[in-house]
Amino acid sequence: MAEERAGKKREDLFPNIDFTTFILSLNASALVHLGIVEDPGTGQRRRNMDLAKQTIDVLGMLEEKTRGNLREDEERLFHHLLQDLRLRYVASEKTT
Repeated sequence: MAEERAGKKREDLFPNIDFTTFILSLNASALVHLGIVEDPGTGQRRRNMDLAKQTIDVLGMLEEKTRGNLREDEERLFHHLLQDLRLRYVASEKTT
């Protein structure tokens, strides 16, 4: 793995950052905090509902602040991600 990385440029290892990759990274963080996916650093699934709520709230704030400034596909993705996270949060709260 390290040998593969040594031969690649930084641009090849990391995706270009745009608004979509940014909200997808926040979505991934929220899923980790909800305990739905493993934490890539520890390999464990642990719920932290406070951090999950904070991340979802940050996404909600971004949705509000960017309203009318996004492309249609970005807006649609954002809406669906946020709706899905909110539903998962509520479901997770019920099992706590």
